[in-house]
Amino acid sequence: MEIKGLRLCEETTTKPRGSGDNWHTTWAAGNRQYTGLCDGVGFKELPDYDETPYNSRMFTFDGGPDDFKIAPTPGYPDLSIDEVEYKRRSQFYGFGILAANGKEIYQFLSVPRHKFGWTHNAFVGAKLIYTPDDGKTWFNKDKTPVYFESLEERNRCNMMFYEEGDGAFSLISVLQMGRNYEWNEDSYVYLYSPNGNTKESMRQLVLARVPKDKICDRDSYEFFISRYDAESKWSPDITKRSVVHTFPEGWVNTACAEGFGMHPYSWHPSLIYNKPLECYMMLNWGMGVGKNEDWFEKPSYLGCWVSKYPWGPWRQVFEANPWCPRRDVDARAYQPQFMPAWLAPDGKSFYMSWTDFRQDSPVGCTYAYQHMKVEIITED
Repeated sequence: MEIKGLRLCEETTTKPRGSGDNWHTTWAAGNRQYTGLCDGVGFKELPDYDETPYNSRMFTFDGGPDDFKIAPTPGYPDLSIDEVEYKRRSQFYGFGILAANGKEIYQFLSVPRHKFGWTHNAFVGAKLIYTPDDGKTWFNKDKTPVYFESLEERNRCNMMFYEEGDGAFSLISVLQMGRNYEWNEDSYVYLYSPNGNTKESMRQLVLARVPKDKICDRDSYEFFISRYDAESKWSPDITKRSVVHTFPEGWVNTACAEGFGMHPYSWHPSLIYNKPLECYMMLNWGMGVGKNEDWFEKPSYLGCWVSKYPWGPWRQVFEANPWCPRRDVDARAYQPQFMPAWLAPDGKSFYMSWTDFRQDSPVGCTYAYQHMKVEIITED
């Protein structure tokens, strides 16, 4: 059965709910999903809501797409935006996330070169934190209690990736493979990232893998070099990495709104293994830029690609150009994410979440969480 395309079920689009972006999501034991928030105040329906902004926070989603309940993850380290802390350190932003090995949850936190507001800024590294007990306690990759390093303290020892050349593996997405990673058969975890933070390298996709019982061990990571159908070649040397896919040109910003400095931001994928259809699926988006190459000057680009293997080759089956949910030309949708627990049992539909950067959001927040159902068009 071959995937031929997608149909966005616009009529299922939720009303804007909550404030935040990125929403990297993983499916843990049971039917609970863990979802990361960046740059937002969360959900007004929660009893602890007090309009405190966070660089990163984590929530649990329990239930189905029409009736899920949201709760903060107890014990998640405090990354609220405090004025004193903001002046002391550069922020940490939760990106790739994975539930595996029972009650373990891993999260890669992206770090910028400077505090936002500086010129010539970009994401240049990623810190790994994890919990062995469903979010109650959290540790650094060396199993010490979580500590958030200042700008001056960060290095290649306490970060998982740092200043890797063009900033590769600073914005990490983790392949999702069923509940608690149970659909995985080769015991590897796969991590994807833009190849850097320049106009050209950001549209290049690179790939790493690590045994799922050694996620905290940097020396156990390997980087994709080449493929031949089902066979792939890897190296422990990150400088030997090769590109697994290149996205369309013209969708990477070289400028940002005042207050953000130089901040390239585009092509951060979401990936899932669709076991019923026996294929890997990738959603990705391109930044809508205008003549000034500033971000969000026009609607984004949305695409979907499929492959028989985690390393590709990737075949495009869908694009929305421009991407305007519910035909709203003022929408500035970005960061599409698979909601892995809401994949249909037959694999022929899934739910996708995203954020809208629209400045006149009807819920009064710029970063508004939404999701919709997406049907997969197949051919025997």
